[in-house]
Amino acid sequence: MAEDRLGSLLLQLARDAIGEKFGMTARTFTPLPELHKPGATFVTLRQSHRLRGCIGSLTAYRPLLEDVRGNACSAAFADPRFAPLTADELPATRIEVSLLTTPEQLHFRDENHALGLLRPHIDGVVLSARNCRATFLPQVWEELPQARQFIAHLKQKAGLPADFWGPDLVLERYQVQKWQEAFS
Repeated sequence: MAEDRLGSLLLQLARDAIGEKFGMTARTFTPLPELHKPGATFVTLRQSHRLRGCIGSLTAYRPLLEDVRGNACSAAFADPRFAPLTADELPATRIEVSLLTTPEQLHFRDENHALGLLRPHIDGVVLSARNCRATFLPQVWEELPQARQFIAHLKQKAGLPADFWGPDLVLERYQVQKWQEAFS
């Protein structure tokens, strides 16, 4: 399947981009036309199922090939929550690549209406208000399965109080195709 080929290739490109920073040689690959089209990805790194880095793009502003490689390196070396990845850690690090759809703005009357528009385990959400912005990928629903809890944590991630609500609050939703390396 074309999606499986794309996913395998994106995982390879992400791992090779990180490995190149340690002097490892990138594997050769057969390019797919999709790699040259604009794409928005998030690259998530995990060790023993625990988050080790996650950086991404919310909008497609560069070719998919560049986006996944750039976000892989940023997740490994520039996520401010973690020390830069070391060469010794790379073999135990599992990579996940999420390819995002274009975010669509939600139109709602109030918070309860907004919460009712969210689709757990399907929608990623971008929250913006007061010059603050944050996102949760759809995968975060696994840890925060209730919409109210999900949004409260997203507000906090954006630097807002968990109970914040205001007329300038904007919610956008998107979906992802995701591929991940298996844990051994």
